[in-house]
Amino acid sequence: MKKISAYIWEYKAPYLLAILSLLIAVTLDMLSPRLSARVVDDVIVGGNIGELKYLLLGFLGIGLGRCIFQYVKEYTFDKNGVRISGDMRRDLFRHIQGLSADFFDRTNTGELMARVKEDIDHIWDAMGYVSMLLIEVAYHTTIILVCMYMLNWKLAVFPTAAMLLCGSFAVIMEKKLGKVYEDISEENAALNTVAEENLAGVRTVKAFAREKYEITKFLSHNKRYYDLNMEQSKVFVRYYPCFTVVTKVLPLVTVLIGGRFVIDGQMTLGQMTAFVEYSTNIVWPMEMLGWLTNSFSSAVASNRKIRKIYQEKPSITEAVDPVSLPEVKGKIRFDHVSFHKADGHEILHDISFTVEAGRTLGIVGATGAGKTSIVQLLQRMYDATGGSIYLDDVNIRDLPLEQLRGSIGYVMQDVFLFSDTINENIKLGKKEFINDMTVRQASMQAQASDFIERMEDDYETVIGERGVGLSGGQKQRISIARALAKRDPVLVLDDSTSALDMETEHMIQQTLKELKGTTKIIIAHRISAVRHADEIIVLEDGMIAERGTHEELLAGHGLYYETYLSQYGGTAAASGGKGGDGSGV
Repeated sequence: MKKISAYIWEYKAPYLLAILSLLIAVTLDMLSPRLSARVVDDVIVGGNIGELKYLLLGFLGIGLGRCIFQYVKEYTFDKNGVRISGDMRRDLFRHIQGLSADFFDRTNTGELMARVKEDIDHIWDAMGYVSMLLIEVAYHTTIILVCMYMLNWKLAVFPTAAMLLCGSFAVIMEKKLGKVYEDISEENAALNTVAEENLAGVRTVKAFAREKYEITKFLSHNKRYYDLNMEQSKVFVRYYPCFTVVTKVLPLVTVLIGGRFVIDGQMTLGQMTAFVEYSTNIVWPMEMLGWLTNSFSSAVASNRKIRKIYQEKPSITEAVDPVSLPEVKGKIRFDHVSFHKADGHEILHDISFTVEAGRTLGIVGATGAGKTSIVQLLQRMYDATGGSIYLDDVNIRDLPLEQLRGSIGYVMQDVFLFSDTINENIKLGKKEFINDMTVRQASMQAQASDFIERMEDDYETVIGERGVGLSGGQKQRISIARALAKRDPVLVLDDSTSALDMETEHMIQQTLKELKGTTKIIIAHRISAVRHADEIIVLEDGMIAERGTHEELLAGHGLYYETYLSQYGGTAAASGGKGGDGSGV
């Protein structure tokens, strides 16, 4: 992770301009009490009326100067804050995108949303408005104290003591707020997660009449978030009145003691007037200390949370010198592959098979048998914990991730469509290479063109988030079209026709049979989806229980045969178990 100082250094020139403008504006502001002292001593007391016009011109010049430099200061600090927050959000999002699948298995979406949005916004405030005020408060206070000591060091002791008192309050408050802000940040992430899950699954919530339960769950987190913010407010309210009391008492003390010094001849009336102005000017930095401490504590807590994300490293990395294949043909080989999760639970055990380029492998098995895990290992979403996987006789760990994953067209079991046009969703794999003609051809092959072209804007129809507005079968067909449009050497279909009727599935199977030169891995529960594969493997408890062609497995009267009977029992009995599947295929 880049330190915040590194981001600031990238914009050092505009920051220097902003700081210089700030220093000039504050310095001009400090000249005003000096002119006020001259007006009192020289013009009012001394009677030198001729000097008044020059003093008035001085006030005018100070006002114009402060106007110009205050604008430059405000604009430049705000612009720098926006730039840095944009860069930090970009880098954080890139880092998150580079993390492996196991990170997302254990991290809530709401937490990541909170880090990318709210926490970066807190740092944005710190790098812009808050940092500007911190510098201004420090310089403003320093120069005022210097001016006060130059006027009367005895009287200046009182503002100095007041500043030290306010500074002590600020330090104590910052320590108390630090822990509160960490808890607020955590609860904000939890609140986002609950809201995101509920809104994404709102149809499921309504289908099961869980609205009251979900509202109660949300309100419990909302109450916790409310309590933490109230705790923050209590800390702030407990200490903020201390700043207010000091700032109200200080000018009064200055007038009382300064008046005595004037009577005793230790100060002129003009000097006391200037001193009162300085004491009034030192009030607002004291008042700002509490608010600035509050905002700065929030930014520190947010930065701490973001650093935790940066401490996460991808578990899947490329080889130091990856081997790039000049052309991927599509031969796949699993050599005694095993896989278990971090908790030790074994998903796959001693899986071995070979799919020659252009051939088809079918994988069937009960839910949880490990079918999808085979594909995830092939794409290196996870690394096998035993054995090796090869693409065109090259270990996939030696291949660049972009080439490996870019060579596999994957139709996922859980279809995900983006809130975009159908055309853009189908082009998703290779937008820069896929033209509209390819999109239409792939849609026809996936049996999706009929319903797409009946829509008002056909391929330019914007579909809702996650494909809202489309049926399950329509989403599956668009997902199949997306994979076909890529024309990758390897095509994986993970239970991708489960929502289709038998006739549509049959037509898609015919399309797959016509794809020459494409290696196909078909994962399915339906026998009809895999019966034409060159080889079928049957998984049970993460191991290969049976393997062979459709006819060989039926003849074996094992798990595959039992599955076949459960799906097509009547047809199988009528045909004597000779390959009827009830689909007309």
